[in-house]
Amino acid sequence: MTAFNIVRFWVKPGHQEQFIAQHRGMNPGLKGFRGGSLVRTDENTFCFIGEWASFQKIVDARPLMIGILDAFREHLEDQGGGLGLTDPVSGEVAVKLSATKPAPKKARAKKMTKRKKRR
Repeated sequence: MTAFNIVRFWVKPGHQEQFIAQHRGMNPGLKGFRGGSLVRTDENTFCFIGEWASFQKIVDARPLMIGILDAFREHLEDQGGGLGLTDPVSGEVAVKLSATKPAPKKARAKKMTKRKKRR
């Protein structure tokens, strides 16, 4: 069953562009990882959302994900309250919502141009 991991980060002021650049060039190569997005939720706050083939694939990849985190740890602020540098959650999909289907395109009328008569 499809699962997701969501990780919230607080990025140090002035480090946002480096943090984004490191994610842009990332190819984690993790088994079962289907893709993800880095979402900017505030000036210094970001969330990573990753889609996985199963929850077990997330569990199996955790040691490698910690290694990936080490690559940009210098850009992160402690979130306090015992959270540390990240606020991770993960789980299986409970409900999948379908995208709204676009309205069918209206056929455009072809412009009629007058042709010159040949003699």
